[in-house]
Amino acid sequence: MKDMVKALYLNGSLKNSSEPSHTSGLLHKATEWFTHLGVETEEIRLADYRILPGMAPDMGEGDEWPQIMQKVLAADILIVATPIWIGEKSSVSTLAMERLYASSGEKNSEGQAIYYNKVGGAVVTGNEDGAKESAKSILYGLSHIGFTVPPNVDAYWVGEAGPGPSYLETGQDNAFTIKNTKMMVHNLVHFARMLKENPIPAEGNTGE
Repeated sequence: MKDMVKALYLNGSLKNSSEPSHTSGLLHKATEWFTHLGVETEEIRLADYRILPGMAPDMGEGDEWPQIMQKVLAADILIVATPIWIGEKSSVSTLAMERLYASSGEKNSEGQAIYYNKVGGAVVTGNEDGAKESAKSILYGLSHIGFTVPPNVDAYWVGEAGPGPSYLETGQDNAFTIKNTKMMVHNLVHFARMLKENPIPAEGNTGE
């Protein structure tokens, strides 16, 4: 039996969990595929937490990021999910990326960056342009700090130009979004399992 793979979603919606999230709606579609592949998932709505800005793993009294970070470290797959605002990922998602970066100097048991042998992806929703810009920023950021980014691991939905329905207000049946969500999940799981069985060798990437 293969080791259980765990996927964690960091949902950068500006809404806390008392309100519906269109981004969460697309994550639920991803969960259907993850469940089919035997992967455990968990979603964190970042707006439910007090996350202080800064470049330290723990910013002191009142900072709730460290408890989120423990879940990141326990996961094999990390998906940073965001709505689009002003053509870019949300401020909450940006804050999460900064706090992930703050721990990038820490090492795993092999002396590599702490995010080595974890894989990353991006989920984006919005009724305006900016899906690829948001995904590009997330995926580059994850790769830069040590995550493995497989091919085709950005799933997104955007509505027509101008005011209009958001993701949960549609039939959620966009063929392109469905195809890319399925592809994202399968590629993330394949690479996560591959890295569990064959981790990245420490030689040459420990900074020594």
